[in-house]
Amino acid sequence: MSLRTPLGKVLGSGSAKDGTGHWWAQRVTAVALIGLGAWFLLSLSPSTALDHDAVLRWIGQPWNSVLLLLLGLTLSYHSSLGLQVVIEDYVHGPLTKVVSLILNKFFHAAVAMAAVFAVLNIGFGAG
Repeated sequence: MSLRTPLGKVLGSGSAKDGTGHWWAQRVTAVALIGLGAWFLLSLSPSTALDHDAVLRWIGQPWNSVLLLLLGLTLSYHSSLGLQVVIEDYVHGPLTKVVSLILNKFFHAAVAMAAVFAVLNIGFGAG
């Protein structure tokens, strides 16, 4: 039996102080995706030829490669953050939640690396 009051037991346990950073990361990546998405849509507008060779030349241009890398990495990170929130809110089994969170991170890391590999492969002329 403890002589501590219920309030005394919970004081100091507070939040993990991690939610604010996650919230800000989602908002910052969302704003970045607005700009990068607008650039992507405008630069590949229907007025340009979208055949295979034209797109390869477009990706091969240095600024397009850099911005495309930023788009791919930002999309992957933003998606990972969003799916993490869904898993934390709706997956209730502790083991299932931990496994899902780990798989989420590995999956999005693999997608980001595939995007980087593809853009660099095309950008350096191997594609």
